[in-house]
Amino acid sequence: MDRHDPDNACDVSDRIEPSLSPEPPSRPRTVFIKSYGCQMNAYDAGRMADALAPEGYREVGAPEAADLVILNTCHIRERATEKVFSELGRLRDLKEARAAAGAAPLTLAVAGCVAQAEGAEIVRRQKAVDVVVGPQSYHRLPELLRQARRGSAVDTEFPLEDKLDHIALPTPRKILARGLSAFVTIQEGCDKFCSFCVVPYTRGSEVSRPPEKVLAEIEALVAAGVREVTLLGQNVNAYHGVDAAGGDWTLGRLVRRLDTLPDLLRVRYTTSHPNDMADDLIAAHRDLPSLMPFLHLPVQSGSDRILQAMNRRHRADHYRDLVRRIRAARPDIALSSDFIVGFPGETEADFQATLDLVADVTFASTFFFQYSPRHGTPGAALPDQVEETVKRDRLARLGALVEAQRHAFNAATVGRTVPVLFEKAGRRSGQLVGKSPYGQPVHVDGPAQWIGTVHDVAIDSVEANSLFGQTKGRAIAPEERELA
Repeated sequence: MDRHDPDNACDVSDRIEPSLSPEPPSRPRTVFIKSYGCQMNAYDAGRMADALAPEGYREVGAPEAADLVILNTCHIRERATEKVFSELGRLRDLKEARAAAGAAPLTLAVAGCVAQAEGAEIVRRQKAVDVVVGPQSYHRLPELLRQARRGSAVDTEFPLEDKLDHIALPTPRKILARGLSAFVTIQEGCDKFCSFCVVPYTRGSEVSRPPEKVLAEIEALVAAGVREVTLLGQNVNAYHGVDAAGGDWTLGRLVRRLDTLPDLLRVRYTTSHPNDMADDLIAAHRDLPSLMPFLHLPVQSGSDRILQAMNRRHRADHYRDLVRRIRAARPDIALSSDFIVGFPGETEADFQATLDLVADVTFASTFFFQYSPRHGTPGAALPDQVEETVKRDRLARLGALVEAQRHAFNAATVGRTVPVLFEKAGRRSGQLVGKSPYGQPVHVDGPAQWIGTVHDVAIDSVEANSLFGQTKGRAIAPEERELA
């Protein structure tokens, strides 16, 4: 798939007519954004709302209450495109019903990676769609909405300018309303070209934001009250931002700089590639108290033969050795990973190698999927596609192993005291909900003034995905517990 395919850019930005000025709304405009997929999409959804705020749009929680609905799509999961069209069918009905009732019109937009990959097809198949915009162009939403008054508007180009330069950060009040934890994109795109993955085609080649811009955004978030940031990138540990003096910043250097911000209590990052886990980043995990001891490090398979077919450019033992080095630097670190089962040509022996790697490494959490071909990727054209029944069986067997490891990791926290960043009040009076260093929800009783601070919690039990414990207050009784 060519990311500059003209079929994916039928009404690109050079056809936008900036002379079409916005019409003053007779009432406040509203927008509902539904995001699918990764954390970067969640970040992008917030920035779309920020781009629309100067146009008078405020966010609402349901499409029925919105003047504009945006589907912020993900192309990674199976049948992603068809799921989007199914949702668009429901929204088309809502749009038609509103028109029939003489109510305010509904504008429909599709954004994100499905929009990038299938822009022309979306316009062809679903005439109710007004705007299609790729993940690199959503800063142009206001212009595209103006153009859509004359017909559908599509922008799936890869512009040279940084889209985030065109979008002002929200007010401190709005920042804090989104929570004490925030996502910040520092890198986009990928140059690895794994044979199963569409990211290089939908997000483009690797681009790192300048460190000054990243730091300015994070400093503004912290000034507004944010206490934890997660640095995002399709291949975040490949970050190489160039500063104004021409200096190169690695991810390790960036997190060391963030560690000096006194009110930034926690730093995380995702998603990483094993080949970009540099020595200075491993050392940062050893040295920095603000860098959380949790690392998402996808490996995809335990078979060298399948890793080669996936174009992963590392071996299973390289991954094992890397994990040993990371754990030597930070013994309490916990790992999560991604696995694909049923990749073309995968034999039972290959799959057993994956189970062996999982057993050797042990993970706190794992994402696991059965392979599904993505149009335009090399994997889709490979011979020896695995039978669906075999894929499902292997997925279930892997799932049983990784779920057992997840439960064991959570159970091992019982009896430990862990620092918890308290983020919000619970539903019951006097209850607080926070997050452990490993991202687990933690429920305790405590005063509201602890929100935004870190306190040690003695964990006394675990249920489902949540931990329960006590500080100086009483423990939460089982009948009072809320599971996350």
